[in-house]
Amino acid sequence: MSVDKLKELQIQPERKQRRQRSFWIIVIVVLGLAIAALFIARPWSPEKQRRMKNAGAADTNTVPPAASTAQPPGSTNAAPEAKNDSVLTISGYIINRERIEISPRFLGLVKWIGVKKGDAVTNGQLLVLIDDTEYKARLAQAEGQLATARATVAKDDLTYQRVHQLAATHIESQQSEDDARLLLEADTAAVKAAEGAADVARTYVDWCTIRSPIDGVVLEKLVNPNELVMPQSFGGSKGPSTALLAVADPKDLQVEIDVNEADLSKISLGQKCRVSPEAYPDKTYDGVVAEIAPEADRAKGTLQIKVQILGPDHFLTPELSAKVEFLKN
Repeated sequence: MSVDKLKELQIQPERKQRRQRSFWIIVIVVLGLAIAALFIARPWSPEKQRRMKNAGAADTNTVPPAASTAQPPGSTNAAPEAKNDSVLTISGYIINRERIEISPRFLGLVKWIGVKKGDAVTNGQLLVLIDDTEYKARLAQAEGQLATARATVAKDDLTYQRVHQLAATHIESQQSEDDARLLLEADTAAVKAAEGAADVARTYVDWCTIRSPIDGVVLEKLVNPNELVMPQSFGGSKGPSTALLAVADPKDLQVEIDVNEADLSKISLGQKCRVSPEAYPDKTYDGVVAEIAPEADRAKGTLQIKVQILGPDHFLTPELSAKVEFLKN
């Protein structure tokens, strides 16, 4: 091989130094990026240690909650603390203990309604008027028949008194006296029948005025003025309404729950409970087991329990869900 060929293959010192310089530049850049990444990540480490340290201190310094002070039956506005005095927790639905649907006693036309849904009512308050034109006419007819019967009795009594005096002097026969006496008794009985008919007609007139049977709230308004109503349905969905209003006492509430048969041994009549509505979990109410159904649901394997709420307030709304904790006896 010639000398010229060897010189061409030989690496020039300048090119060799340039390659080494590029290599060290790359190494320096990589080290710089690594140091910058460590510098950026470093502040998070003390923060993490500080949080872990504080969490550990909180765990070691935690003080068990003090026993709650005694409160009167009713709601508790403070957030409920963790308690271990319950043996069973089940969810159910808030219901009115008594829901009364006010119905007419006879077929009639609604003349006037004085309340609407949500109105508060008192016992004896006038709620609905049924058209009483026909029943007032019947009352007038019955009273007229009663007056006629009483006039007939008065006439028969005078006749009997005369015949009785004449019979005493043997002017009239005993037969005439007996006939006059029996006629008087028959017409007296007719007066009693007429009085009964008048009382019936008067009762129907009174039934045209419908009043509230309890202190409560109107849950539903089921009819409007000029609608036909009747006491019961004779079939079909397009017949007259069978109820006028639905009312209930908002201060008489219960929670209705279905208890699995495996948990029935933990519940007894009169057992104290703690009720918490799902809509307001920070509120609790005292309760007591008021009713245990006498018959189970075979299909579901449950028994219905009703818990009476003591001291309910406006936060409790019927048909909303609530959680019931059954307390240890």
